[in-house]
Amino acid sequence: MKKRRFESVWNAIEDDAREAANLRARSDLMIALQEHLRATKLTQARAAKLLGVTQPRVSDLMRGKIDLFSLETLIDMLARAGAHVKLSVHFNKRAA
Repeated sequence: MKKRRFESVWNAIEDDAREAANLRARSDLMIALQEHLRATKLTQARAAKLLGVTQPRVSDLMRGKIDLFSLETLIDMLARAGAHVKLSVHFNKRAA
């Protein structure tokens, strides 16, 4: 069996490059929000109020349920938490 190398874990588990990129972006945003909430030591109830969502939604976020969050939702939640979201785009030389 030949070993395959992947650019990221998302490319390894997702055949569609578009979906892998979407998962990678959602993961990065989710991790940033999780880290911020942990650092501020808010309860899930207070975090929910800040983010404009329910406490069970914050629980899903903190447990990493990535399939339940869209890019738009995560960006909205980050903005409500006071974050400035900046995207960075890099082209893969092999794709050109």
